[in-house]
Amino acid sequence: MFTKKYKYLPFVMWFFPLVFFAYQFILRLWPGLMMPQMMAQFSIDASHFGLIAAFYYYGYSSMQIPAALLLDRFGARYIVGLFAIVCGTATLLFTYTNNWHLACLSRFLVGVGSAAGFLGVSKVVSEWFPKNQYTRMIGFSFTIGLMGAIYGGKPLSLLIDIYHWQKVALTLALVSIVVGCSTYFVLRSPTHNKEKITQESFKLSSFKTLLSSPVIWLLAFANLLMVGSLEGFSDVWGVPYLMTAYSISKNDAAQLISFVFFGMLFGGPVLAFCSKKLSHYTIVALCGFGMAGLFTALLMQENYHWWFLAGLFFTLGLLCCYQVLVFAAGSDLVKTEQLGITVAFLNCINMLGGSFFHTVIGKVMDLSWSGLLSSEHIKLYSLLAYQRALMLIPICAILGALIVCLLGLKSSRQQELSGSALYTS
Repeated sequence: MFTKKYKYLPFVMWFFPLVFFAYQFILRLWPGLMMPQMMAQFSIDASHFGLIAAFYYYGYSSMQIPAALLLDRFGARYIVGLFAIVCGTATLLFTYTNNWHLACLSRFLVGVGSAAGFLGVSKVVSEWFPKNQYTRMIGFSFTIGLMGAIYGGKPLSLLIDIYHWQKVALTLALVSIVVGCSTYFVLRSPTHNKEKITQESFKLSSFKTLLSSPVIWLLAFANLLMVGSLEGFSDVWGVPYLMTAYSISKNDAAQLISFVFFGMLFGGPVLAFCSKKLSHYTIVALCGFGMAGLFTALLMQENYHWWFLAGLFFTLGLLCCYQVLVFAAGSDLVKTEQLGITVAFLNCINMLGGSFFHTVIGKVMDLSWSGLLSSEHIKLYSLLAYQRALMLIPICAILGALIVCLLGLKSSRQQELSGSALYTS
């Protein structure tokens, strides 16, 4: 595709959106390490903390489709650069405000900016690499991106212990701004790939057709119900729960949660292999039931066994990769020209799951509050309050898995009818 002199140029171009993709995981996860400090700074309870966490997902999900269209219109250089700067600026706002409403706005803007992370990587890979390398490069991108989630755990927690959390947040904000500026000054589109904006890129009729499909809606809703283990627990509530349940340090709790993301490094290939033996729907449903069982075991586990918890979270991470198969199942339901908008829609609803779980978990915790306050007059929540709130996750996972089972049965019947029709003809 390129001469020998420029054979490394595609990797240089890939590097900048990839760094932002990995970095936005850190911006996404770090509030989960800061629950007591944030509750003190904004004088809020668990319900309001859950809302702050939820606003990230509102921003992320609402920008999935617009960000894809903006990338097609203006290119990765401008959009990834701008969105990274938005993330950094919003993090600065969050760091130095005591106003809860501004805190919600800033987390919403961080979510908006993060929406260009993976989409920007996908855009650059499609421009700079041959088509037959797209899947491999996207796989590499996910692996490296998840390293950002891993480093957003214990390493970041250690920094927060050493330095004041506002200094760490300021550094995160400045790094995001530097990444955005570097992307703008370095990233380019290949000269042979001038943007050709046509009406084929997006058709309103295609979107209307997608929204009129009850199967797509049910698949998206099932996906939303099943994301609790990842977006509801691992992203925010996991660290404070483990600290409360087992009286361990924040660093040790963050390290255990990181095993979810280690599991996700392997989950994609493992589940993709299994789906070749069984249908997408079967594997997704089994993942839902499996996540519900593992999470119930976690909530019932009274004694602290590091290896047991590490293995449980690693397995949970493997199962969380069911989302890849949801996208694959969705792609089988639409025409080729509707594929991009279908994946964006499914991911949009998927990320709304984070908003749902954070909001409801925080509300249930407040309803279960025993009245205990810290010396700073911050609400302290018992293990029972956490357990009651987090039981929402396995219950929803089972409901989502049951919906997927019904969709799988419907798909099997349609295939049988199609096969019978072909046979009789």
